[in-house]
Amino acid sequence: MMTDAAFQHFLWIFISALLVNNFVLAYFLGLCPFLGVSGKLETSFRLGLATTFVLIITAICAWILNTYVLPHAPYLRLISFIVVIASVVQFIEMLIKKLSPALFRSLGIFLPLITTNCAILGLAIFATNREYSFAESIIFALGAGGGFTLALLLMAGLREESELSDVPTLIRGTAFNLIIAGILSMAFMGFAGLFSS
Repeated sequence: MMTDAAFQHFLWIFISALLVNNFVLAYFLGLCPFLGVSGKLETSFRLGLATTFVLIITAICAWILNTYVLPHAPYLRLISFIVVIASVVQFIEMLIKKLSPALFRSLGIFLPLITTNCAILGLAIFATNREYSFAESIIFALGAGGGFTLALLLMAGLREESELSDVPTLIRGTAFNLIIAGILSMAFMGFAGLFSS
């Protein structure tokens, strides 16, 4: 049975990764898919789910590596994480190509970019540096994946809405998307005081 203190600790890890320390809008990790794939809500949601799955698998693998392999060879930590992340993403890419060719085509080049998504590597490094337990690592990955998906969906919704709006020609396109991203980032800064320590 989980105690109230343990539940609050897990809740804090989740809310922190989801809102307070959102990987995209607070740490600016994973900006390539954030700006590149966030044109449509459906594509953004599916990429968010794929990224969340990769984050969970990465958290599991990073914990196993950090607990059983890397205490004896800490200098291999970064290269081990990169190899695991690349392997997992290749597996996810093959799975999506087999199960949903339409999603595979709609994600295009951005699916392989999960391999080089610094949010994935950031999760592995943050979780091991903070010495999270197995359960804490999973909660952290779920929060980070939820935050990544939330950021993608917010951006996609605003971009779809802006296509129906009268946006001045001077800032239409990439400039407007960067303005939206900056405003979203400032809005998420308001979550910084959500929990007092």
